[in-house]
Amino acid sequence: MFALRFLKKNKFDNYADYIENGQPIVPENFNFAYDVIDVIARETPDKPAILWTNDNGERKTFSFRDLSELSNAAANFLLSRGIKRGDAVLLFLRRRWEYWVLMMAMHKLGVIPIPSTNQLKAHDIEYRIKTADVKNIIAFDDGYIMDEIKKSIGDQNIQLISNVDVANALDHMPRTLDRVATNNHDTMVLYFTSGTTDMPKMVAHNFTYPLGHINTAVFWQRLTDGDLHFTLSESGWAKCSWGKMYGQWLAGATVFIYDFGGKFPAFDLLRVLSENRVTSFCAPPTVYKMLIREDTSKYDLSAIKKADIAGEALNPEVYERFLKLTGVKLHEGFGQTETCVMLFTNQWIEPKPGSMGMPAAGWDVQLLDERGRPVTDGEVGEICVNLASGKPVGLFEKYHKNDKQTAFSYRDGYYHTGDVAYRDADGYFWFVGRNDDLIKSSGYRISPFEVESVLLEHPAVREVAVTGTPDAVRGMAVKATIVLNKYFHGTDALVRQLQEHVKQRTAPYKYPRVIEFVDTLPMTISGKIKRALIRRLDSAKSTIEGAKTTVIDTTKNVISKAKGAK
Repeated sequence: MFALRFLKKNKFDNYADYIENGQPIVPENFNFAYDVIDVIARETPDKPAILWTNDNGERKTFSFRDLSELSNAAANFLLSRGIKRGDAVLLFLRRRWEYWVLMMAMHKLGVIPIPSTNQLKAHDIEYRIKTADVKNIIAFDDGYIMDEIKKSIGDQNIQLISNVDVANALDHMPRTLDRVATNNHDTMVLYFTSGTTDMPKMVAHNFTYPLGHINTAVFWQRLTDGDLHFTLSESGWAKCSWGKMYGQWLAGATVFIYDFGGKFPAFDLLRVLSENRVTSFCAPPTVYKMLIREDTSKYDLSAIKKADIAGEALNPEVYERFLKLTGVKLHEGFGQTETCVMLFTNQWIEPKPGSMGMPAAGWDVQLLDERGRPVTDGEVGEICVNLASGKPVGLFEKYHKNDKQTAFSYRDGYYHTGDVAYRDADGYFWFVGRNDDLIKSSGYRISPFEVESVLLEHPAVREVAVTGTPDAVRGMAVKATIVLNKYFHGTDALVRQLQEHVKQRTAPYKYPRVIEFVDTLPMTISGKIKRALIRRLDSAKSTIEGAKTTVIDTTKNVISKAKGAK
C-alpha cells in the first residue's frame, strides 16, 4: 500500500492510536502525478489502475505504466496547444477515461483543471468562464454539452478541444516529460460548489490535497491492495476526487469507472456491480434508496465487502434494509467540496445508523454555538475545524478570487463549515443540516433531516424536503414538501396520517404543521434539495392562518385547504 510511505506507522492498534499517528506526512514540493503515479509505474508497472467500461459495452484496462505514459503524452499535447502552468482549463468529460489521463497530465504541468458536470447550461458555463478567467475548454463531444459550450463562448477567444482530439493525439505525442516544478501551496485543482444557497464559489485545493484522501480511502472506505472500488460520481464533482483517483490509488485499489449517458436505472447499476465483481461501493443515499427497492435476488452481489455513503445524511431505514439485503454495514462519511472526509465511521468504530461517526486523524472537529463557544453533548452547534495546530491536510487553500468569503469561513481560529450537528455521549456526530436549514419554531431548534427520516419510513413517502415556513404564532412552522409513491394520493386523511406518524416517532413539537404534495422536488444539478428555494417561495406566499395545512393534490391538479392536527 503506497499510502504507508506518507504515514508515521504501518499499523494502528485502535482509534486513539490512529488519531495520534494517522495524519499524513507531506513531502516538500509534493506532486501526486510524479511522486505517486510515476513511482508506482516504475515499481509495479503492470498493477491495474483503472478498469473502465461504458453503456455501449466498450472496456479498457489501464495499468499504472499506461497512466504514467499516457499522462506524459497528454501533457505534451497540452503544451503543443499553448496550455501551460497556471492556466485554468474547464473540463466537461463525464466519465470518459481521458479525464483521468488529463488530470494527471495537468498536475504534472501545473495547469489548473476545473472539473465540471455535463449537466450545465450555457449560462452556468458562461458564469464559470468569466469567474475563473478561462481561456481553454476540453469537453466530451456528445452534442448537447458542446452546443451549450459554444453558446456560452460566443465570439470570445477561447480554445475548445474535444476528447476525441485528445485521444487521437496520444498515439503521436512523446511519452517522456521533464518534471515541472510545483509548490505545495500552488493551486492544483478548482472546484465550483453546488450553489445550494448562493452563487457557486471556486474552491482552490493545493498540491497536498491528494494526501488528505488517505483518510478517505484507507481509513473510511477501508481499501487495500486488490480491491475494485466503484464510487458513483461524474467527473465534474469533487466526489470524483474523493472516490475515483487519489486515495484509492494510494490504498492500492483499482478504480472502476462506468461511463453512461442520462440517468442510471437501479437495475443497470445492480448488473454492473454484479458482472464486474466490484468489492467496494460508495454512493449518496438516494442511490441506495433506489437499490433497496429493486429485486436484488437476480444479481450476485457477494463480491461487495465494503459500502460507504456520503452526500447527505443517511436514513436509518436505508441502513437496515441494505444490511439485510447484502450483509454489509454502510459506513457514513461527512465532508465538503472544501475538505476531504473529516467525520466517518471506520474500522474501529461500529456504525450507528444515521451517524456521521467520529473525526478523521488531523481534524480537530468541534461544535460551536452562535457566539463561538463549544456546545455540550446533545446540543446543536456548527461543525467547525480548530486550526490551532495548523490546517489539516486536505482542507482547501482559499476561495479563488473571493477574499471576503475566505475570511468569513476562516475566522476566529476555526474553519466554519456552515453545517450543524450534535454529538452524543459516545462521541458520535449526528448531522442536523445547513445552518440556514435549521428550523426555529416556538423556541425549539428542529433538524429538518430528523423529520425527513421519520417521514421516509411511511410507505406513502418517496421523497421529502422539510423546511421552516413563516408562521404568525410560532415564528416558523415545520413544513414537509412530499413526493408520493405510486398509488398514494394527497388527501386530507393522508395529511393527518403523516402528522400522526411523526408525532408517534419523535417529539410532538417536530411534526409538520404544513404539508405540500408535489410531483418533484427542486434539486441542484448535483442532486441536492434546494431547501432555500422552497423557503423563498413560501415567504412570497401569504401568511399561514393558524394551523391550517396546504395540500396540493397533484392527481387532481387542484389546491385544497385542510385543518391540521392541533
